[in-house]
Amino acid sequence: MNNPIIEIKVKNLGTMTAELYPEKAPKTVANFVKLAEEGFFDGLIFHRVIKGFMIQGGGYNEAMENKETDSIKGEFKANGFMGNDLKHTRGVLSMARTSDPDSASSQFFVMHMDAPHLDAQYAGFGKLTDGFDVLDAIASVKTGSYGWYMQDVPKEPVVIETINVISK
Repeated sequence: MNNPIIEIKVKNLGTMTAELYPEKAPKTVANFVKLAEEGFFDGLIFHRVIKGFMIQGGGYNEAMENKETDSIKGEFKANGFMGNDLKHTRGVLSMARTSDPDSASSQFFVMHMDAPHLDAQYAGFGKLTDGFDVLDAIASVKTGSYGWYMQDVPKEPVVIETINVISK
């Protein structure tokens, strides 16, 4: 069985292609694919960008309004899920969450550089196969604060045009 392949089209910057790993995080991949096929991510932004660490998106639109969806169980070792040994290396896709290990929903991040301290703490579920230049371009945008509560927000919105599942 082939792993799902997705394309993340980023306005004015290009496309990142990734392979998803249902054998590592089956519910996470199923949730992400379902949201992509429903067009959930279309028009959302990368709202948190930290060069040398990661880029995070999938939860806010350009007006910084949160788009919510149901949460899923966190599929990572620290949450009792032993099947996910994916390391948080450059290009890995992983699910964002709050301090609640079962709070992942639609927000995801892509590792700009390796972050071993995240291993077994977050549900990694895929890895870029192409588009590292787009990842680097996003990681290099100018950022600042949004209100008093959100840091590392791009000064100009980095818009996800679409996330398409190109093969299952």
